[in-house]
Amino acid sequence: MNKKLGLAVAGAVMAFGASAANAAITIPAGDWTIDIGGNVNAYYTHTKFSGDLKTAGTEDVANTVQTGLLPSALGIGGKTRQNDLDIAFQFTFFTGVDSGNGGAAGGNNSLNIRQAYLTFGDKSWGTIKAGRDLGIFGSDAILSDMTLLGVGIGAGSGGSSTLGRIGSGYMYADWVGQISYISPNWNGFSFAVGVREPWSNSADASGSANGSNSDIRNDMGYEGKVSYEWTGDYAGKVWLGAISQKHDVNTGSVDNYTSRGWDLGGKVNLAGVGLVGYYYDGKGLSGSTAASLSTAANGLLFLNGQKSDDKGGYVQATYALPGVGTKLGLSYGVSKSEADATNVKFENKSWIVGAYHPLTKSLNLVAEYTDNKLENIGYSAGQDGKAKTVSLGAILFF
Repeated sequence: MNKKLGLAVAGAVMAFGASAANAAITIPAGDWTIDIGGNVNAYYTHTKFSGDLKTAGTEDVANTVQTGLLPSALGIGGKTRQNDLDIAFQFTFFTGVDSGNGGAAGGNNSLNIRQAYLTFGDKSWGTIKAGRDLGIFGSDAILSDMTLLGVGIGAGSGGSSTLGRIGSGYMYADWVGQISYISPNWNGFSFAVGVREPWSNSADASGSANGSNSDIRNDMGYEGKVSYEWTGDYAGKVWLGAISQKHDVNTGSVDNYTSRGWDLGGKVNLAGVGLVGYYYDGKGLSGSTAASLSTAANGLLFLNGQKSDDKGGYVQATYALPGVGTKLGLSYGVSKSEADATNVKFENKSWIVGAYHPLTKSLNLVAEYTDNKLENIGYSAGQDGKAKTVSLGAILFF
């Protein structure tokens, strides 16, 4: 993947602290500069299910045309300099291409405004962000995932996106309401801290398991990371992050607990070779309770209703063919969760092989093969399944 396409990826998903500077369309508007950019992608996916992922009365093969891990998006942002402050805003609209329901209009995808935030600050003291954007914890893991340009796991179930390695190597950073501070860059070193909207556990979300939503009070979530990045022929980055949120439960059926976790990762690039290594560990993080592939693999934070023991990580190697530009990649990842109540270990692991070819500076052709295995689905002992997916498609950045 060439440099411009790499910047487009970062611009499309708006990595933490980034602005819309990578957009392809720039419009001067008085004191403001308006940026417009985004992506469109579509993939043919062929998924074969086996074991308990193939439920009674369903086919064991799913063929779809769908969006990959990165939903198709249109982003509109603006920036200006006023009273010695850099001020910016960003709105990004995400959607998918899967019509679902036998081709009925609308189908399984919808319009989702995942980004709506403002920033203000100065390079001398840092930046404040307020609004909805990608969370801090786990953000580098998903932004370093090669399947950001492709499909990964979770194909064949419809919806506006697949899962990449979410729930099979890292927890989902998600798009959350937040107030965050991003430090200046001190010769490669930087940090970010923030308070984020709280996630509720399953009882609070349903409003029925414990009588009413008032039975459970969730404090705000807190997250942060420190990182060091360097450039040159041997470029790379290392980071360390953490997250915490307390759950106060006013019922005898569920104990009070604190969801917390930490992660450590690094990546390097040298002469076309890229290596990524990532690990996370925590308590009460997993949301892997459902029996379907898409939700069991999702790994949303704090939705389990109990304090599980969670850990996982992934390793990834890529190589860009000289002169051709095609990037070949291989990655392996696993996520494990053990529920306190059942003492059953859920495991989601996968191998992914991919080829990503820049047909032009804006258009990438993608081919992937994914071998995904789930053990003790939904913390049910002996409920195991596999999903093997071949995906072919393209992603266009503008």
